[in-house]
Amino acid sequence: MARVAVCEDDRALRGLLQRALEGDGHSVVATAKGSELLAQLDPLPQVVILDIGLPDADGRDVCLALRAHGVDAPVLMLTALGGMHHKVSGFEAGADDYLTKPFDIPELLVRIRALLRRTTVAVAADEVVLDPTSHEVRRGDSGEALTPTEFRLLGRLISVPGEVVRRHALVAAGWPHGAHVSENTLDSYLRRLRVKLERLGVGGRVATVRGVGYRWD
Repeated sequence: MARVAVCEDDRALRGLLQRALEGDGHSVVATAKGSELLAQLDPLPQVVILDIGLPDADGRDVCLALRAHGVDAPVLMLTALGGMHHKVSGFEAGADDYLTKPFDIPELLVRIRALLRRTTVAVAADEVVLDPTSHEVRRGDSGEALTPTEFRLLGRLISVPGEVVRRHALVAAGWPHGAHVSENTLDSYLRRLRVKLERLGVGGRVATVRGVGYRWD
């Protein structure tokens, strides 16, 4: 069903999670350290299960690093720390859900399915479809793979066809975790996006509104 990355230092729990997820139909990459997880992001996971207490890093810092690497997959954070401030700091680091140890495997599987449902609804604009499962933009039988940033930028434009999306709004959509991005960087991404769209015959759909932003026509 989905590519799941598991980062858990407890060997027994890591094995249990891998077996349960594979039994639920997912493909799993299991690691024990944050550095190992960050080194195995190709292909990008569709959901991440991340322990907060890793031997080489705080899981919250690893979550921030995932976002900085362009991983926008939902993150389910695991921890033995059940205090509200721990949960808040996890969410602030970019986690999407939180599960306190000990937990029941059926509950974890239900939470994973719920996270995946939130991210598998395709966005369509006329004949162009943006598919979050494959991270592709498609037209008919043809498709082009997008980077996570390209995917977010195009999704922002397609969501409001005919409306101008200002530059600052596009930057916020493309880099949602507060990275400093210049206008030249934004323009460069839009040029690359247009090249991919042109191969699908719809490169002209992204219009430049000089001095303001971009529009999906």
